[in-house]
Amino acid sequence: MFHRIRRRAKEPSEAQRRFVEMAAKMQGQVPPAVERAWAERDRERSEPAIVVDDFLPPELRVPSHDQVDGTMMPWKQPLVLEGEMVACSECGAYRDWLILSTRGQIWLRCRIGHQQQETRLDTAWFNRNSGPADATHATFEDCLRHLGH
Repeated sequence: MFHRIRRRAKEPSEAQRRFVEMAAKMQGQVPPAVERAWAERDRERSEPAIVVDDFLPPELRVPSHDQVDGTMMPWKQPLVLEGEMVACSECGAYRDWLILSTRGQIWLRCRIGHQQQETRLDTAWFNRNSGPADATHATFEDCLRHLGH
């Protein structure tokens, strides 16, 4: 009895034979819907592409990083680095900073106008903590006025 089952298993069934025959007949055929899609694609490729001047009008373009000398953000609360509160080296102010990022360096500017470089901060820290720029200014003084300093 087991020999008969094994012999049947070795030979393909009638359904398998029909499937193989049908697959051989359909080997080089492409469905009509696919042929239409290919024809449309080829027609679109043959048409010349429309040339557009630029995506954004000039008044909406933001300057790139190489066109900007630096960025700054206000920092109202005290700045604590490595467990130590940062204070101005000249007047002792410890809050209401302007933090400037320029040429890979971070500078702190107090309300009075004293500036000191902060080596414990880097541009990665600045980028993580600053929000999106709300304005660009032609001069440093214009930016200070905009931020209220």
